[in-house]
Amino acid sequence: MTKVTSTPADDATCGWFHLSKPRQARPSHSGNTHARWVVVGAGFTGLAAARQLAVNFPDDEVVLIEAQEVGFGSSGRNAGFAIDLPHDIGAEDYIGDIETARISLKLNLTGQTILKALVEKHRIDCHLRPSGKYQAAIEDRGVAVLDAYRRGLDKLGQPYEVIEGKDLPDHIGTSFYRQALFTPGTALVQPAALVKGLADSLPANVTLHEHTAITAVEYGDKTVLTHPHGRITADKLLLANNAFGMRFGFLQGTMLPVFTYASLTRELTEEEQLCLGGKPFWGLIPADPFGTTLRRTHDNRILVRNSFSFNRDGHSQQKYLDRFVKRHRESFARRFPMLPEVEFDYTWGGSLALSRNHMGYFGKLAPNVYGALCCNGLGVTRGTVTGTLLADWIAGQRNDLIDFLLSSPGPNKNPPEPLLSLGVNMNLLWGQCRAGREV
Repeated sequence: MTKVTSTPADDATCGWFHLSKPRQARPSHSGNTHARWVVVGAGFTGLAAARQLAVNFPDDEVVLIEAQEVGFGSSGRNAGFAIDLPHDIGAEDYIGDIETARISLKLNLTGQTILKALVEKHRIDCHLRPSGKYQAAIEDRGVAVLDAYRRGLDKLGQPYEVIEGKDLPDHIGTSFYRQALFTPGTALVQPAALVKGLADSLPANVTLHEHTAITAVEYGDKTVLTHPHGRITADKLLLANNAFGMRFGFLQGTMLPVFTYASLTRELTEEEQLCLGGKPFWGLIPADPFGTTLRRTHDNRILVRNSFSFNRDGHSQQKYLDRFVKRHRESFARRFPMLPEVEFDYTWGGSLALSRNHMGYFGKLAPNVYGALCCNGLGVTRGTVTGTLLADWIAGQRNDLIDFLLSSPGPNKNPPEPLLSLGVNMNLLWGQCRAGREV
């Protein structure tokens, strides 16, 4: 039996969660249940996998287990960018190998298409808009990154617009940046509202249990999942819980649970909106991965996201919220000096499952156990498409996307402790210092 020694424990202050439409959480599991299919993790990946299993096997019950509440975990805590383009932060031009980039583009577009269709079909109120994204720079290093990214986009044949600093206030209100690269294919979304809507529109043969944290697993011909109030026996188990997959005994020492932090302002008044100017709805990512992400939301709030911590147990820690909200305040003030009285309503952290080689895992983990794990910061689109394709592959389907995912070497092994924590923390500190004014 494998003891699950750590389960998700996020902070209670996620703005996306509290500002999205309240829903009635599904009852936690109790007693003994047997199901042919069990999926662990009701984020983008798990929701997609459960939905597609239900479509592929309409006569079977699919049990979907979520340790917290849908929308409260990592999938409801990101910045809400459903990115279409390859986003390889390990490559100089964000594109990398061109053939890999082309199929990554196809994967991301497929994820986008799936989400757009579901939002339209089920009328999910999540403010999904094809808004594009700005990638902006202030320092020489950042401008050089934009130049390299532009060359990568040329190589990939993707459209973009270079916007100089003097013209940026017409787009995003602030004159802080020297240059930005606008790419039109990204969709922006309220992530917690989207995840909640996906959960509430699952097929009838999916049974969702929330607030059900698995504490032990026994593998064999069937998999037995135990929690304090019962157990679930699965003929087939799918893990869609990212770095917590390591706690279930798989890919141990490969994924890095890195937290990033965001703050969301109160709503801007009409006068403040006029002072800000620019478009009413936009999203900006930094040229430097350690820089600041910004969004202006549908309800005229400003999101500021930056700063990182390595939380080995995958749990939120209040000390980081207290520390990084001050940095958010400074970042906001530098970019929006015309809004000196605008305060933050919410500050929260959210985890990313990262690997040192920027690879995820897709496929069979053990007899009757499968996984789609480690989205490397692209959970909205990549989680959706990999969860869907995993269910298709299990059902016997094959295509170029499935073959590509199956061919991945997966996340590579990390150094042992204490070298791992020392190295990750030093890299995070150095990266944030090196980013300079991009933060």
